[in-house]
Amino acid sequence: MRIRFKPWARPELEASKFYIANPQEYKNKWKTLYKKQAPFHIELGCGKGIFIAQLALRNKQINYLAIDLVDAMLGLAKRNIEQAYQENKQEIENVYLTRFDIERIFLILGKEDKVERIYINFCNPWPRGKHHKKRLTHTRQLEKYKEFLTEQGEIYFKTDDANLFLDSLVYFQNSGFQIEKQTQDLEKEIDFWENIQTEHEKMFQEQGKKIKALIAKKQ
Repeated sequence: MRIRFKPWARPELEASKFYIANPQEYKNKWKTLYKKQAPFHIELGCGKGIFIAQLALRNKQINYLAIDLVDAMLGLAKRNIEQAYQENKQEIENVYLTRFDIERIFLILGKEDKVERIYINFCNPWPRGKHHKKRLTHTRQLEKYKEFLTEQGEIYFKTDDANLFLDSLVYFQNSGFQIEKQTQDLEKEIDFWENIQTEHEKMFQEQGKKIKALIAKKQ
C-alpha cells in the first residue's frame, strides 16, 4: 500500500516513548523494554496500526512489537495507538513500534526473545513468480521466523489473495509448520478466532472479497 510522505512522522516517532529507533540493539533482549514480563507477540507489516492498537489494548497481559518499514505508516500507527489508549484511559505499556526491513528480521530478533505469536495481515502478495521470495509467508521467511519463535509458537495469517493463501499453505507445510486452522471465508467462521478487522479487511469485504485465514504452529 502506497502512502504519501508525511514530514511530521519521523519527528513524532523519534519523540515517542514507545518507538524504538535502534531495534538491532535489542536483539535477544526485547523483554527488558516492557514494564511487565509477559508473553511476547509481534505484528509484521503493521501499516496504520488499526489492528495492533485494538489488539494490544484488549490484551494488556501480552507484550507486543509492531514492525513496518515506512515512516508515514508508523507515524499513523503511533497516533492510532495513542488515540485508542487515551479513549480507554490506559497507559501505553505493552506495545512498541519499530522501523525495519522484515526480510532482514533475523538482525533484530533472536532465540532469547521467545516470540510466541506472529501476526501477518494482508501483506503484499507479490503475484509475479520472480518476486515470490519477497512474500512474508514464503519458505525463506518462515525459516527466519523459526529462529525466534518458541516451540509451539504460532503464526496468524490473513489475506484476500487466493493465490497467496494457497501458496502459503504449501510454504508452511514445507517449513515444518502444522496448519491448525484454515478458512476460505473468515466472516462466516465466527469462532475461528477473536478477529479484529484491519482497514484493508473492511475495504475488501465491502468489495465482496472473501478473507482467507490460517493459524500455523511451529513443530
